Amino acid sequence: MDKLLVCGGRRLAGEVAVSGAKNSALPVLFASLLTDQPCVVRNVPRVMDVATSLRLLEHMGVEVNEEGGGCLRLRAAGPIQTEAPYRLVKTMRASFLTLGPMVARFGAARVSTPGGCAIGSRPVNLHLEGLSKMGATISLKRGYVEAQAPRLRGAFIHLDSPSVGATENLLMAACLAKGTTVINNAAREPEIVDLARALKQMGAIVAGEGTSEIAVEGRESLAGMDHTVIADRIEAGTLAIAGAITGGDVRIKGARPEHLEALLGKLEEAGVAVTVEDAALRVRGTGALRAVDVRTQPYPGFATDLQAQFMALMSVARGQSVITEEIFENRFMHVQELVRMGADIKVEGRNAIVRGVARLSGAPVMATDLRASVCLVLAALVAENTTEIGRVYHLDRGYERLEEKLGALGAEIQRVPA
Repeated sequence: MDKLLVCGGRRLAGEVAVSGAKNSALPVLFASLLTDQPCVVRNVPRVMDVATSLRLLEHMGVEVNEEGGGCLRLRAAGPIQTEAPYRLVKTMRASFLTLGPMVARFGAARVSTPGGCAIGSRPVNLHLEGLSKMGATISLKRGYVEAQAPRLRGAFIHLDSPSVGATENLLMAACLAKGTTVINNAAREPEIVDLARALKQMGAIVAGEGTSEIAVEGRESLAGMDHTVIADRIEAGTLAIAGAITGGDVRIKGARPEHLEALLGKLEEAGVAVTVEDAALRVRGTGALRAVDVRTQPYPGFATDLQAQFMALMSVARGQSVITEEIFENRFMHVQELVRMGADIKVEGRNAIVRGVARLSGAPVMATDLRASVCLVLAALVAENTTEIGRVYHLDRGYERLEEKLGALGAEIQRVPA
């Protein structure tokens, strides 16, 4: 198990490229289960969640070939095992996205209830209720969800909340259902739009992606695809905050500003200069940071996956800010570690009251989940002395070569054995 050592006080400057979006690549990879034809997926990040997904797909019988440069070729043509076992699902919640494609194509699926970051309750009831409306028989046995349907049928499905995972699972399942499926109150994230683009390449008939209502006309079968995954907006946002917190001047190549409007608006309120130049997002510190309130919301609101990083920024801003977490009820576990570094933060229910301090201090800290881990890296960039960050396997789940990218911008950061 590795740890990171970060010596703070280095101003970041230069250009860095954004990797492909993990949260887009995973559902696109699982969409390969919908067809027996070859599927080529490009710009796939080399992160642990992708590696786990590929192990799961290979276990199920999918042929997987890595062609280099983030390009994968998959084919689910041979005998497919319609079970996703606990040992492969327990570390990554996205594995549950095998359920919809498998029951849609093979008429049956047995998938372990999911694991992943312990950031609060994320029930799968919306996935199961939607599949049930499409005609699937659902049962829960010994920690596994079992679903059966000779063929799914189109249905009107209203989601009680705009769940990204439920939207993705039901969208994929609907592509092979008989008739038309309407997903109401659907998630609107760019990753949903990217998945729809991949499905359309496969011959799916999808309309309304990126809005709150998606309509899918089911097909008898789907073809293969050759799809390039979008840039990771969460990594881009994290790198933008890294530039801002160090008072630096960072160009983020490949970032999609239209996917980051809520964050960029808050950075500008905080006194950070944000411009778009030659297909790159430029972030420049212009002096003392100002405290800004933030409330996480479903897209296009402020992303919960950027909340921890923004809290690190606010911990060294002038004044008091209130950060409200509306998506997950247990996503403030990074607070106690920031406090160990000298931050002044008090949690009251879903609100974190952050009073900016003049400086943070390096300390041994421990990552508790994926976004909390990178929050600590950002805080360490401006802390006095050296910060030792443990459990960085959380970081490796979702960030590709982050220490190399930050090091190229001038950060003093190294990975060492724990």
